[in-house]
Amino acid sequence: MPGRKVLFLCIGNSCRSQMAEGFARTYGSDVMEAQSAGIGPASSVSPLTIATMKEKNIDMSAAVPKGLDAVDRSGLGIIVNISGRNMPVPGVTVVDWNVRDPIGLDEKVFREVRDEIERLVMNLILRFRLEDRELADSAKPADSSRSQVDTQRNRFR
Repeated sequence: MPGRKVLFLCIGNSCRSQMAEGFARTYGSDVMEAQSAGIGPASSVSPLTIATMKEKNIDMSAAVPKGLDAVDRSGLGIIVNISGRNMPVPGVTVVDWNVRDPIGLDEKVFREVRDEIERLVMNLILRFRLEDRELADSAKPADSSRSQVDTQRNRFR
């Protein structure tokens, strides 16, 4: 089970936060439990969100916009705020991503936004993996010099 519960939040939960959740579930399920929501959920996920994510082999056809009341916020560790609005939430780390809202714009813009979100999500996943590795390394007992030599030898076999 992943160690972090992350909520991606935007305005309508039709584009940006859905894309972020899709990338996080596809690439980062080992380090996080991803959800998405919108401040004022749209009636449906944008067809261009579904189409441009399909280009990345991520099927979003079953995704539906959700409001904050429809997501499980218990144990929430991080909110990634893509809404462009100030969202202070006591007791929860809020990370702001300034990503253009593609609603009403063409497929080219949706692809640009998708690619930017993919980079941001991958950076978040890599940060979590590094934190997990550092935590695991700090929990290991100190190696003797003999076992360190054996470890070095095994690397070259």
